[in-house]
Amino acid sequence: MQKVITDDLEALLDIIPPYIRQPLCELGDNGDLLEMVLDLGRPAEARFLTREVILSSKDIDEADLDYVISRVGTFGDDNRAGIERTLHRISAIQNRKRRIVGLTCRVGRAVFGTIKIIEDIVQTGKSILLLGGPGVGKTTMLREVARVLADDFKKRVIIVDTSNEIAGDGDIPHPAIGHARRMQVATPNKQHSVMIEAVENHMPEVIVIDEIGTELEAQAARTIAERGVQLIGTAHGNTLENLMMNPTLCDLIGGIQTVTLGDEEAKRRGTQKSILERTSSPTFDIVVEIQGWDRVAIRPDVGEAVDAILRGQILNTEIRWLDEKGKVRISRQAPSTTEISQTRSPRQKEKERPRIYLFGINRGRLEQISKELNVDLDIVANLSEADLFVTSKNYFRRKPQRVRDAEGANLPLYVMKSNTPAQMRQLLSDVYPANGADKSNSLKRALSEAEEAVTQLKEGEREGIELSPQSAYIRRLQHLIAMRNDLLSQSTGKDPNRRVRIYH
Repeated sequence: MQKVITDDLEALLDIIPPYIRQPLCELGDNGDLLEMVLDLGRPAEARFLTREVILSSKDIDEADLDYVISRVGTFGDDNRAGIERTLHRISAIQNRKRRIVGLTCRVGRAVFGTIKIIEDIVQTGKSILLLGGPGVGKTTMLREVARVLADDFKKRVIIVDTSNEIAGDGDIPHPAIGHARRMQVATPNKQHSVMIEAVENHMPEVIVIDEIGTELEAQAARTIAERGVQLIGTAHGNTLENLMMNPTLCDLIGGIQTVTLGDEEAKRRGTQKSILERTSSPTFDIVVEIQGWDRVAIRPDVGEAVDAILRGQILNTEIRWLDEKGKVRISRQAPSTTEISQTRSPRQKEKERPRIYLFGINRGRLEQISKELNVDLDIVANLSEADLFVTSKNYFRRKPQRVRDAEGANLPLYVMKSNTPAQMRQLLSDVYPANGADKSNSLKRALSEAEEAVTQLKEGEREGIELSPQSAYIRRLQHLIAMRNDLLSQSTGKDPNRRVRIYH
């Protein structure tokens, strides 16, 4: 099936003040339009895939904002509204007095034919989790999955639609979801309860949910899966490894716990006494890592993949992509420890210390943090020399020429949410294996440190021992080690230097 795109663009243009709409229509290439930005006191701006255009010399005033606000739906708690029976999204920026001072008018497009690359997996009836960075098409693929299951396979499909992202604004859902039914969510913090309500009241065979992001939603997802309902959802994170390190969402892939082995068993296994094991069966059977619009990596058995990662083993990942003729191609590749991008680079798989190109990232701050963490950075000035392109979420969404050059060169992309120290530490942890990017080794070192502290305390060498700073998830595992050895523990300090202290 060829991809067919529909965007109802006229409906979005109709809510824009005429003096902005006219020059936009005259541009003639609105098929690539991503969004329009209307900020108080600034000229209106149109953002395309390859460029940004100022639409008028006149600054936006309150009357212009009111013009748009009066023509869209009601803004919810997440500051989002829509246009009835379209997929367009209007997001508001408010001042401290709750007055709207800016609007982002995002073009919503239904793309028919996007699930060709995973259609056979969707047919299996197994629960599928879609992962991927911003802008790779998770919601678009989710919408198409719902339509195909409802129309082509005659399944009873319920969409739990927070912010009306999947089926559009208004009480009548967008035709892009076919015969699937849609349950709206009044506020984002009620998403988990609507998920349970869908199962209990409407007897679905399939439930579709976008952006599982809280512990309550993860628990609701497990409840749904345990009742035999196929669950198709998305979650934050680019890869399965990202999800394993997320203490809020790791239950989706079975959860992780520390297990203390006896001396004999540890010797037999050739491991430390404290090891990591999967807690239970995964909520989702299959994970699909979306690396680009026409490229995915598939983990067909989540339980097996998680177990392998925890044991330091490498499982081949199934890579699928569409060639120039639209035919699905499949290969199997061993994942690299630095595979954190939307695309893959043969050069990066061979290097433990990738050369990075920074775009929109504060180099001075990054270098300062790298010194604190004793990380030897390898930053290059030319794109042709890079193994990894690092940029911020803001730049990635705007798609300036340098980002498009990196994508055209098939460079792996690492997208940071912001230029904060915490995000930079995460970048360094992810990118440089020799300095701790290998998550499994990082976990092993942290648990080994806790185990050694326990041994010293039991032998009476010290009264209390402070461990190295760790993330909240690793600290929780260290607390478990202390508890299982009948010792006390507490977390002290503030992030990023928060650490566990184990004592009698």
